Amino acid sequence: MFVPVTPRGRHRHATRGVRLASAVTGAAVAVAAATLSGARHKWHFEQPWMAWAFGGAILSFALFLLVRRLQTPCGVEEPAMAKSAADATIEDRRHWMVVLVAIIAGLLALGLFLAMTPRAAASQEAPTQSAFVLTRGADTIIVERITRGRSSITGDLTIKGQARMTFMAEVGPGPSVPMLSFKAWGSGASIDAPPLQSGTQRLTADSAYIVVNVGGGERKMTKAISRNPLPIINNEFAMFELAIQRARAQGGTKATVPMFALTGGVQIDVGLEFVDTDSLVVKIMGQETRFGIDGAGRITGGVLPSQNVVITRVDGPAVDKIAIGRPDYGAPAGAPYRAEEVTVKSPSGHVLTGTLTMPLNAKGKVPAVVTITGSGQQDRDEYISLVPGYRLFRQVADTLGRRGIAVLRMDDRAINGSGGDVMNATSADFADDIRAGIAFLRARSDIDGTRIGLVGHSEGGMIAPLVASTDAKIAGIALMAGPAYTGQRIIDFQLKNGVNGAESIPAAKKDSALKAVTAEFDSTSGKLAWMKYFLRYDPVPTAKKVKVPVLIMQGATDQQVTPDQAPVLEQAFKSGGNTHVTMKVFKDHNHLFLLDPSGFPGGYTKLTNGRIDGEVMGTLADWFVATLKP
Repeated sequence: MFVPVTPRGRHRHATRGVRLASAVTGAAVAVAAATLSGARHKWHFEQPWMAWAFGGAILSFALFLLVRRLQTPCGVEEPAMAKSAADATIEDRRHWMVVLVAIIAGLLALGLFLAMTPRAAASQEAPTQSAFVLTRGADTIIVERITRGRSSITGDLTIKGQARMTFMAEVGPGPSVPMLSFKAWGSGASIDAPPLQSGTQRLTADSAYIVVNVGGGERKMTKAISRNPLPIINNEFAMFELAIQRARAQGGTKATVPMFALTGGVQIDVGLEFVDTDSLVVKIMGQETRFGIDGAGRITGGVLPSQNVVITRVDGPAVDKIAIGRPDYGAPAGAPYRAEEVTVKSPSGHVLTGTLTMPLNAKGKVPAVVTITGSGQQDRDEYISLVPGYRLFRQVADTLGRRGIAVLRMDDRAINGSGGDVMNATSADFADDIRAGIAFLRARSDIDGTRIGLVGHSEGGMIAPLVASTDAKIAGIALMAGPAYTGQRIIDFQLKNGVNGAESIPAAKKDSALKAVTAEFDSTSGKLAWMKYFLRYDPVPTAKKVKVPVLIMQGATDQQVTPDQAPVLEQAFKSGGNTHVTMKVFKDHNHLFLLDPSGFPGGYTKLTNGRIDGEVMGTLADWFVATLKP
């Protein structure tokens, strides 16, 4: 049976549908509107649903009144036919008005949703900036800038007088770092300049895949690893924050986190001990660092007690204002010599940056000396941050420059603008760099190529005989704390001496501590190419081949290259037939040739004056003046 549907009946059903639709649409739109408005006007509700309900109720009621008004008949009673036509017209108007209201409400809801969604996502993804600033007294020595994203960490690490490195680490669950890429420049180089080194480090469950690009060449290495280690970069702290998170996940107050060293490509175990909820101690290869931390495991500050270094955290816009100035390699005001920036090309193809100081008003060609830095990558001054103002070879250049002798001091590989391979280089390779410096001087018209000498400190005192033994034209070499023993014997002493001299290690635990330190050294530093060469190298056979004049300078309290090695070295030179050997031991002088009755390396940070005294500098200058005379 068919039941006729009258306009009136259709109107009643439409009314219910419209009211229902208006209520639902109003609730949806009001939710967005009330939330946005509440946020904009800083309304506060104890629970989020209260804001949604409040806004929904307001807009739903408003739409309900609007639709009810549209449905209310108005005007004078009309005849049936006219009324029927009028009803149809009104119905159409009501229908289109409701459609229009629904469209407007829908667009408003969609617009508010789109406007709010990116903001919510942005708030979750917004990167944060911070920096770690390392200072010793008033001297800023390291700045690390960090930007943290949801799944990545990028860093910019600057070390005073040394290299600058940038890196990008992908952060995964655990946390873990499956991929790390890096670039390295010399100190003071523009970030837009081609990097001296670049590469990637990819870590899987059992292998580390390392690719390093140096001087246009690419090297690939694969290392066995275990327990999903985190990467570790010298003087970098963002990775330690990840280690702290992993240590906390292990529970307890002590934890061990495996980390993989980018330098050397070796895995090491890092010990973390939570002293309190806001502090912990980190131990790596016997060196202790104390960190302050917050509830999220972020480092808030710290100190390296053995180096007298303070770590300060900086957050926000202030990060961009932190800077480390480039060292001044120029001549001091009023000096009787000028300083010239030079670039030396090596036979291997890389360049070495440096400074050549030339005496002013010299008549004819002048004699010259090439400086040779100690172990570890250092700048041309051999700047050592442990002692304020320590710049050995800047002082040497100044002293000799005032005596009419030119001095070429070069940056080590990967320092400032110097290039070259570092990871696989040994002392023999560094000797080639010095030979390149000698060739550079001999090619100059203002340098007397027959009167060129060498002065080397520590490892430099080992390299100078290597060069002189193959170059009879060298006029003389001065060795400042040059070794006479094999590297293995020297390292064994240094490790034992370091443990015995450490006040933080109880006497009853020193034997076990020495075993632990030795084992850790063997599994880490002992695997580096440079260290392998050094451990095996015996300076005595090379010394016997040197026929040029030699000055041996030794600090009496040196606990790195011990003073008993000086007479051994003297005898080695003389036994080869060299009759021009001079030895001088300086009372109460340490390995750095600073006044220090103790000489223990752990006490270097207590020294307040890095300037070498006149006795040492005078001895060196007098000998070179006599040796390099025409």
